[in-house]
Amino acid sequence: MNIQFLLTSLLVVAAPGTGVLHTVSTGLSRGARASLVAAVGCTLGTLPHMAAAVLGLAAVFRTSPFAFELLKYLGAAYLLYMAWGTLRDRGALDPNQPVPERSPLRMIVAAVLLNLLNPKLPIFFL
Repeated sequence: MNIQFLLTSLLVVAAPGTGVLHTVSTGLSRGARASLVAAVGCTLGTLPHMAAAVLGLAAVFRTSPFAFELLKYLGAAYLLYMAWGTLRDRGALDPNQPVPERSPLRMIVAAVLLNLLNPKLPIFFL
């Protein structure tokens, strides 16, 4: 058994990533069905990273600091955009206010972008 793989697996399980946090927060604020939709979107967001690793394209992020930095900054910008949307939505911070409806397609797109722009995923799959 490879010790690096075991330690990495333990770290991934012990420290949930943005996809897990997004899915759980969606479930807490919008219910089980919305959480399932978010989980599907997060899973779809990991598929391009997995395909890139299988095709050898993920090595580009390891060897090209510019490509990796670009992915990091795009991911950070998207997280800031999501945070701004949460702060702008006053109902999300007040438990007595009803949560506005979001279409399943919009939830999937948000979750796909969240994992697609996550710089940890191509390195993890590599």
